[in-house]
Amino acid sequence: MKVMKKRWKPNVTVAAVIEKDGRFLLIEEHTPEGLRLNNPAGHLDPAESPQEGAVREVLEETTREFTPLAVVGIYLGRFQRPGRGEDVTYLRIAYSGTVGEPLPGRTLDHGIVRTLWMTLDEVRASVARHRSTMVLRSIEDHVAGKRYPLTLITTEASVYMPDLVP
Repeated sequence: MKVMKKRWKPNVTVAAVIEKDGRFLLIEEHTPEGLRLNNPAGHLDPAESPQEGAVREVLEETTREFTPLAVVGIYLGRFQRPGRGEDVTYLRIAYSGTVGEPLPGRTLDHGIVRTLWMTLDEVRASVARHRSTMVLRSIEDHVAGKRYPLTLITTEASVYMPDLVP
C-alpha cells in the first residue's frame, strides 16, 4: 500500500507598505503573542486577486481606501509558535501605494487596536514588537526603491469563476 504524502501548502497573505511624509502606516493588533505591530495585511480570500486582497485588508484594518501603485516584493517565511506545535509558512505579496483619510462610519477590524504612523527609525527600534520579520523587510525594500509593476502578478479568470476550470 502506497502512503500518500500530505501536500505542503503555504498561506498566502497580502500586505501594504504605505509611506506619507516620511512615516509608515502600521497597525497594532492582538495576537497570541500579545500586541504586535504589522503592516496592514491579511490572508488572501477566495475569488480575489492579490491586489484586491491588499485593498480590502487596508480598508478593514485602517478604515482607509488604498490605491496600490507597485509590488514591493514577494516574501516566503516560516513561523513556528512556541509551545503550540504550530508551524506555518507564509507567502506574502507586499504592495506600495497611497491611502486617503479614514472613512466616516467605518470601524477597525476585530483585533486591531489602532493605526499609527511611524518613522523608519521608530519601525527599526520596535522590531521586537513586529508580527513577523516581513514587516521591516518590506519597508526596507520600499525605502531601497524596490518597485515592480502591478502587472507582475496575473490573476486568471478561473479565480473569479471556478466553473471555468476544466
